[in-house]
Amino acid sequence: MVEMRIPFGTVSITEKSRELVQDCLDKGRISSGRLVREFEEKFADLIGSKEAVAVSSGTDADMLALAVLHDLGAKRGDEIIVPALSFVATGNAVLHAGFTPVFVDVERETLNIDPTKIESVITERTKAIMVVHLMGKPVAMDEIKEIAEKYNLYVIEDAAEAYGAVYKGKNIGTLGNFSAFSLYVAHVITTGEGGIVLTDSEQYAEILRSLRSHGRACKCKQCVSNITSGYCEKRFSDKERGDIRFHFERVGYSCKMNELEAALGLGTLELYDEIVNKRHTNLIMMIERFQQFSEYLWTYQEEDYERIGPHAFPFVVKENVPFTRDELMLFLEKNAIDARTLFSSIPTQCGGYEFLGYKIGDFPNAEYIGRNGIHIGVHQDVNEADIDWFVETVEKFLKKAKTER
Repeated sequence: MVEMRIPFGTVSITEKSRELVQDCLDKGRISSGRLVREFEEKFADLIGSKEAVAVSSGTDADMLALAVLHDLGAKRGDEIIVPALSFVATGNAVLHAGFTPVFVDVERETLNIDPTKIESVITERTKAIMVVHLMGKPVAMDEIKEIAEKYNLYVIEDAAEAYGAVYKGKNIGTLGNFSAFSLYVAHVITTGEGGIVLTDSEQYAEILRSLRSHGRACKCKQCVSNITSGYCEKRFSDKERGDIRFHFERVGYSCKMNELEAALGLGTLELYDEIVNKRHTNLIMMIERFQQFSEYLWTYQEEDYERIGPHAFPFVVKENVPFTRDELMLFLEKNAIDARTLFSSIPTQCGGYEFLGYKIGDFPNAEYIGRNGIHIGVHQDVNEADIDWFVETVEKFLKKAKTER
């Protein structure tokens, strides 16, 4: 197997993380506790949100943000609008939260949900729009929020890939009722595995803390800090205290973050600006260098009103070119560049969703990108020489493809 010169991802583990992990091990305190709360507070401050609730994956973050809606009047089986093109976790989270995903096609030029196609699928059972800032490209949030206000819908941002993204002067992750970030190893901030939900509502945050811990009666900040006491002074009087550890008032999940994961995340937070800036520099350099291949390959652009979150570099093979996506990917891999496909149309290209009854052709843009999209890493260990290597490799492939066809 070829050793990758440009692997898709990397992980930066700081000395602070190592010290915190060792301290947890020495004290034998590794379940959710003080470090998780510290990580939540610092993450919320970083993005610009009032509340943060850490969980065990980005999928869980999506799922719990949606599950809060049951406390707000939603019924099981109600509908959530989501983009057809995304990592499959987006659709899975809707189903696991007890809702029905209603898919909408995307715009080819942005990779994101097409706002002009949303109103046609809204019904009396629609409760929320869950947007995905795919590959860090901000969704057209002005249009999304206008639709949501018109139909009294909640907005959930799947910001898994949108660290450092900005839309019209506001950080992605602060524009909806909830936002969900992934803390998986491929992302700017990582806890190894993990996710985190942001909201400005103290009420929603309390529900989220309950949901991540089996639906316990109270998971307010006071209870989280004093859970061993077994009661909540905020919620229960002396006569009503009982044992909140075994008092459940909603259907919940088991998806807490642990102290070891939080220790990794706290270290990564110290490098946030450095990592985001380096990755963004790499991304913009790739976008600019790729313009020379515009006859054959397409990539998105960064507009004046936004900053793309530098998750990865996506590009799409154009129609009627003398090669296939798979041929290009194989050539990249043979030249030590780790290339991945650019997800799929969830409802029509992911077999697990056949039960919903969608058919090929229902989402032409998502399906096209699913057949022809590629992405590679732009992480902080990629340097200018690596980008030169990538561009030269693509150029070499295109010359070869034109000669052979």
